[in-house]
Amino acid sequence: MEKKADIKIFEEKKVRTIWDPELEKWFLSIIDVIAVLTESVSPNSYWRKLKQRLKEEGNETVTNCHGLKMLARDGKMRMTDVADTEQVFRLIQSIPSPKAEPFKLWLAQVAAEKLDEMQDPELSIDRALENYMKLGYTDSWINQRLKSIEIRKELTDEWKKRGLKAGVQFATLTDIITKAWSDQTTKEYKVLKGLKKENLRDNMSNTELILNMLAEASTKDISAATNPANFEDSKKVAKQGGNVANVARKELEAKTGEKVVSSLNAKSTLQLKAPSKNKK
Repeated sequence: MEKKADIKIFEEKKVRTIWDPELEKWFLSIIDVIAVLTESVSPNSYWRKLKQRLKEEGNETVTNCHGLKMLARDGKMRMTDVADTEQVFRLIQSIPSPKAEPFKLWLAQVAAEKLDEMQDPELSIDRALENYMKLGYTDSWINQRLKSIEIRKELTDEWKKRGLKAGVQFATLTDIITKAWSDQTTKEYKVLKGLKKENLRDNMSNTELILNMLAEASTKDISAATNPANFEDSKKVAKQGGNVANVARKELEAKTGEKVVSSLNAKSTLQLKAPSKNKK
């Protein structure tokens, strides 16, 4: 299964994380952890010196740490030293910091929340709602986004039922659906909105989300009705589902005279809505 990257927040500081569904573990960027605990001006240098000292002491925690690609500040995916929660707990013992205990509690909570979500998926929806509200999305957009998550889950469940695999096959089918309804591949769509690693759906307008939901819901319904036998058949179904939303998009554009697929993304839209700091 595919690893899922995420950003966790501790005292308003970002900690990059990756959830490994096979190991059922969070992996955290060690540099980010050090930045939180030490407030060092150079967390990378701090980690290099600490890693060297721990190796000289024969500390197995450092030996067991490995690297994963994470999104860096420059927007590129770069190899980053990571540790699971157990390893981070051990590393904390080597970093003198008044934030150690609060960070331990936060770390335990992060791990527990993910396990809770696996038992009760509704919790992940509740947390998504809370996060979107903090980011400044409107209530109407959030409602559409949460509904889109539900519809996406129904579609992927249908694909799994047909024996399809998460990863390349899911991505290929998603690309076919997106191209069919929007006339843009997923990559082209993200380029249009000026996105890199950001989630495309998180940067769609209400109307874009609705049409994307229509495309995915139609694909799921057609698949359930026609029982595609293999991946090739499912690709045909994906195109049919996307075409349902394509017809709706073109009719709407004809009525309004405006394009549905837009270069606007959530970041730029929220910035436009944010009150000016110079305003009094």
